[in-house]
Amino acid sequence: MTSTAASEIDEPAPPRERRQRVQAAETCLAVLKALATLGGRASLTAIAGAVEESPAKVHRYLASLMAEGLVEQDRGGTQYALAAEAMRVGLAAMRQSDPIRLAEPALLHLREALQVTSFVAVMGNLGPTIVRFEEPGLPVTVNVRVGSVMSLLWSATGRAFFAFMDDDARVDALLARELAEAPAARRALLDGADPLGTLRREIRAAGCASVRDVNLPGISAVAAPLHDYTGHVVGVLCALGASGGFDPDPQGAVARALRAEAARVSASLGYLPG
Repeated sequence: MTSTAASEIDEPAPPRERRQRVQAAETCLAVLKALATLGGRASLTAIAGAVEESPAKVHRYLASLMAEGLVEQDRGGTQYALAAEAMRVGLAAMRQSDPIRLAEPALLHLREALQVTSFVAVMGNLGPTIVRFEEPGLPVTVNVRVGSVMSLLWSATGRAFFAFMDDDARVDALLARELAEAPAARRALLDGADPLGTLRREIRAAGCASVRDVNLPGISAVAAPLHDYTGHVVGVLCALGASGGFDPDPQGAVARALRAEAARVSASLGYLPG
């Protein structure tokens, strides 16, 4: 092959052609993501509606995805579904989805933006356990650190686990033990015909749990759950501070920022609300 021929082959595509290729790739990925959003299986009409393109155009992209093993068509030909190659990509991403690692930027952002103490806890055998901890320049004096086990019922962290984890034997056992060991003054905080049910509904409605001077005198906190791709709670993100300068109101600035950070971490773990 002559040098002239080689230079012609290696010459980059014109800008317009490159833009068209990029647009085609973006549309193809949009079709693939729409199929995933629709539950992994959907009709051509539904996929076309989701990406706001004509069925004929979407069909061409689905054919390309089928050729690469990312999509398959059922025997009846009416539905498209994610195929083996898409599963391999998803499994590779899931193996890298460490909730603790993914939550670290959220902890730093909360610490710097709000000047609050922030941490991530996971549910351990003994209860909600702190695994990452960040303090602001002027830290609040609290007797919790990495490895500390939080109360399930009296801390914001524990209440977030209690409210958002369903049918978990560890939660039920810890709850029973804490209620049995709680002094009368604490049990008095839970009044009404169905205090635990009411508390769970309130926390779920707010999207976070909050306490003021309940677990530690002079300390307030807000906590929100971290969900994985199955919807399971894999951790809790918490912010705390001195009650005099920390607003634990579920509609306050701290709670809004915390919920936003928790939602971002959950999205990174593949969680789709609803």
